[in-house]
Amino acid sequence: MDEWGVDVALTGSQKALSLPTGMGIVCASPKALEATKTAKSVRVFFDWSDYLKFYKMGTYWPYTPSIQLLYGLRAALDLLFEEGLDNVIERHNRLGNATRLAVEAWGLKNCTQKEEWFSNTVTAVVVPPYIDGAEIVKRAWKRYNMSLGLGLNKVAGKVFRIGHLGNLNELQLLGCLAGVEMILKDVGYPVKLGSGVAAASAYLQNNIPLIPSRI
Repeated sequence: MDEWGVDVALTGSQKALSLPTGMGIVCASPKALEATKTAKSVRVFFDWSDYLKFYKMGTYWPYTPSIQLLYGLRAALDLLFEEGLDNVIERHNRLGNATRLAVEAWGLKNCTQKEEWFSNTVTAVVVPPYIDGAEIVKRAWKRYNMSLGLGLNKVAGKVFRIGHLGNLNELQLLGCLAGVEMILKDVGYPVKLGSGVAAASAYLQNNIPLIPSRI
């Protein structure tokens, strides 16, 4: 908490932990816990005091927990610790860079224009005005059994999203990029098949390290 300069950190089970949605994870500093004693905000289902009370009783949940997600979290954390957090972060950096290079090779643009705001977990790809981004997502699911993300709110129909987050390796990403190229061809975009995959492969081939446990 001190290093990050935050008093409350929260995430969801689907955020880089390779789990389904359904579980929120909250970390609160002693300062935040103290503040709850005088906070006037309305709380109904989730109240830290309920959890703290049950901790002292020797259990962890004041309500029925999602046991299957807890087992999944245990397994996901084991994978993270085995790979090493620094290695996990660097892997996501490689996946993000490779995806952005593929988008550039397709002649398309990242919705995020400033490099400082590039995401290593998801890339939103801007489509030409004559193409509906939602149609790309539908075609991915109906023909290629692949899940892409829709553009939301102001960019609905104007972008599609490629996720590269969680328990995903470089070769899996290349398969996804190959699928996107076929879909772009399907919807009438003049992509050169293999262009994005080639750009991503060239980058990855020069940047993938040896697996530490196999050296």
